[in-house]
Amino acid sequence: MSSHARRAPRGNRRTTLAAAVAIGGLLLTAGGVYAGLNAVATNTSPQAVTSGTLKLTMANNGAGFSQSVSNLAPGDVVNRFVDLTNGGTLDAQNLSLTVADGTPSKLTTDATNGLHVSVLACTTAAWVVNSLTNTATCADVGGPTTVVNNAALATISGTPATLVAGAVAQGATYHYEISLTLPNQSETTTNGTLPSNTIQGLAAALTWTFNELQRTATTTNS
Repeated sequence: MSSHARRAPRGNRRTTLAAAVAIGGLLLTAGGVYAGLNAVATNTSPQAVTSGTLKLTMANNGAGFSQSVSNLAPGDVVNRFVDLTNGGTLDAQNLSLTVADGTPSKLTTDATNGLHVSVLACTTAAWVVNSLTNTATCADVGGPTTVVNNAALATISGTPATLVAGAVAQGATYHYEISLTLPNQSETTTNGTLPSNTIQGLAAALTWTFNELQRTATTTNS
C-alpha cells in the first residue's frame, strides 16, 4: 500500500472554496457593512439655554424678627417690620406665611388665648419706623392694606396665611408690619400661685417662614 496520502478530488476543493467565499459574504452582510449616502443638518452656532432662579429674601426694617419680645400682657401689641423681595429671575406666585415654635406651649397651641398675628402691607414704599416716637407710617393713599387679620398663631403654624394670592413679579418687594398680640383674657393668681393652665410665665421660640411658589409653567412657540 502506498505511503502517500490520497489527494481530494479537484471538484471537492472547488466546492469547499466556494462555500468559504459564501460564508464570508454572509458575515459581511450580518455586520451591516454597506456603502451608501448620508446627509445631516446642524445649527451653525450653538443655541443658548439657561434656567431661571427663584429667590425670596427678607430684610429687617428697623425692629425685625431678630429683636425679642418680652413680658407680654393681655392686650399688648408688638409690631415688627420686614421687607420681602422676589430677587431671582423668575416670577413667582402665592406668597404665604407660617410660624413655628421651637418650644411649644399654650402661647402657640391655644387658638383662643394664645398669640395672634396680624399683617399690614405698605405697597408704595417701606414703612417709616420712628423708635423715638414709637410710630410707624405708611405712604399708601388710604393707608396700609390688611392681609392677615388677627389670625391665631396656633392656626397658621399648620395652615399658611396668604399674603399675596396670585402673581409675585420678579424683582417685587413687599413691605410688611407684623403684629404680635396676646388677646385680652382674665386670670386670678391666688397667694402667689398661678392658676392651672395659665398663660403667664410662658416662652416661645418663633421661626417666621415666608414662602413663594414658582410661577405657572408656560409653553412658548416664539
